[in-house]
Amino acid sequence: MCHPEGKQCTMPSRYLSFRCSVPWLILLLQALLLLRSFLGFPGVSDTYSSFNSYPEFQDVNHMVIFGFGFFLMVLRRYGFSSTGFNFLLVVLGVQCSVLAEDLLVFLGGHQNVVGLESLAKAFVSVTAVIISTGAVLGRANPLQLIIMTLVELIFFYVSRYINETFLEVPARLTGMHVFLFGAYFGLALASRCPEPPPGLDKDRSTPKSELFSVLGTVFVWVFWPSFNSILPSLKMQAVLNTYLALAVSAVAAFMLSALTSKDGKFRMAQIRSAVLAGGVTISYTAQHIHQPWIAMILGLLGSGITILGAHCVQRCFNPALKLQDTSGVHFTFGLPAVLGAVAAVVLRVVEGGIDTRWNELSRLGYDAFVYIGAFCQTICTALITGLITGLILNIKLLKAVHVSKYFDDQFYWEFPHLSVGF
Repeated sequence: MCHPEGKQCTMPSRYLSFRCSVPWLILLLQALLLLRSFLGFPGVSDTYSSFNSYPEFQDVNHMVIFGFGFFLMVLRRYGFSSTGFNFLLVVLGVQCSVLAEDLLVFLGGHQNVVGLESLAKAFVSVTAVIISTGAVLGRANPLQLIIMTLVELIFFYVSRYINETFLEVPARLTGMHVFLFGAYFGLALASRCPEPPPGLDKDRSTPKSELFSVLGTVFVWVFWPSFNSILPSLKMQAVLNTYLALAVSAVAAFMLSALTSKDGKFRMAQIRSAVLAGGVTISYTAQHIHQPWIAMILGLLGSGITILGAHCVQRCFNPALKLQDTSGVHFTFGLPAVLGAVAAVVLRVVEGGIDTRWNELSRLGYDAFVYIGAFCQTICTALITGLITGLILNIKLLKAVHVSKYFDDQFYWEFPHLSVGF
């Protein structure tokens, strides 16, 4: 409160201080990560490997930190938190992902070395966390987001381990399950968040916040070919297929937006989501597609399922489950990822049938069963662990945000030019 005769202000009780929680949790995590780096795992080398893909790594770095940071900057009073917390979660999550990757290699009995390749895998994995953050954007405090990052990465790597070890799915394909896992983990987590009061209008966007979000979308779009090609061996094929899918999805986004709006005008919220759908859909099959028209069709279908799915999800699915998906991760990443997973199964069966002249139907059926099993296991694990994480984050110890303080930077950040209070 501000005293009338003085300039000094004290912090109102409705503000939460994270001085005794967030800094010490970050310090503890860094100490554990440094200890692991010093001691290491048996069978995991601490020497640096040669990985001549620094340009692709740099692109993915820009995409995840800058692109997604501004992509989430859609709320009118949550810009500082969208970009700042995204940066914190990425740099912390990458270190945790490197540790989890080493543990996965240790459990699998393989050999791994430290280098850009391990960092690239970590950046791909931490994308799941950023997608989940979009579902609960504005409704989770920094302490909850850090705990969410740790728990989600642990369960994502558990899901990958199950797919690679028991279902024998290629490691590159399990890595691309980040969109499926991140979207449905975030939706399950969001279902455990209390609903904001009806009169709260801070979850709206403004032309300025939409412009920043579109800027982030453009950066994600530009660097997405590098994201899809950083792990595959056939890099140029993955780049070309990804770009074709993205280009078609962007064109289709403008077309479908004008066709589905009431007055025939373009809707920026629809276009912002749909232009990325091609990159999500093609992520599973980018290096395996040999005909450009297949990549273009997948981009078109991805854009269509995003825009049409947005109408169904926002009008039917979310109200029925009382679910608030702040950034629309379900129709931006979830539905296109489901389409991409189904397309991967179909292409796997068709290519295998052509190679064997359809003489080994039992093997083709087994491959399809395995891929579908990995897809279903990923979604089920994401939903179950997301619900569990949501229950954990609601305990009083983690200082859950009151619904009246949702979507507001002033609850977390210092604004010297503003008076203390809301």
